[in-house]
Amino acid sequence: MMSFLLALAEVVVQHSDSLSRMDAECGDGDFGVGMQLGFNNVRRALLELKNHDVGSLLKTAGQQILSSVGGASGPLFGTLFIEAGKAVAGKHEIDVMDLARMFDNALEKIRLRGGASVGDKTLVDALAPAAMSLRRSAENSVDISQALEMAAEAAKIGAHSTKNMIAKHGKARYLGEQALGCQDPGAEVVRLIFETLSNHHRTHTLHDEDS
Repeated sequence: MMSFLLALAEVVVQHSDSLSRMDAECGDGDFGVGMQLGFNNVRRALLELKNHDVGSLLKTAGQQILSSVGGASGPLFGTLFIEAGKAVAGKHEIDVMDLARMFDNALEKIRLRGGASVGDKTLVDALAPAAMSLRRSAENSVDISQALEMAAEAAKIGAHSTKNMIAKHGKARYLGEQALGCQDPGAEVVRLIFETLSNHHRTHTLHDEDS
């Protein structure tokens, strides 16, 4: 999990410019800057950790995002990682059932915190289908590699679907139909999370000792 989170931080930082461009189409254009700051802090904090389990790694990542990213993005993405971590507190290795619990837990708390539902043009539009995919994989005993591939595809489809939505949250809601054709940048970060998770698992296992 350590190496996944470090890889994710690198991916998000690499995409910071495109995330800001995406945000500029339906917001104020600083989303990528915030994500870059937050995930750079995640990387520094993780490298300073000594003893850790999967839950504490995710909690640390979430706390860094929560404390350094402004606007609604910090609380929402901070909540995602913190609540995912709570679902696997004390664990040193996770399976598909754990992943399903992690993202179900994160989704529930994000919905409570932000009030968004599927169709509102937010990160929920990518997170909800990915979480559902993992839940179905767990129920059907799908192996973890295939489960992650399917979840990544679900997140991708969900993120792309936001282009056809009218925003009901954030600054984009003031644009009404003018925001049609713009993809939500928060949903794009969720897509990156699941894509990186799937790609990373091909060469690593999701436990706390990988580096």
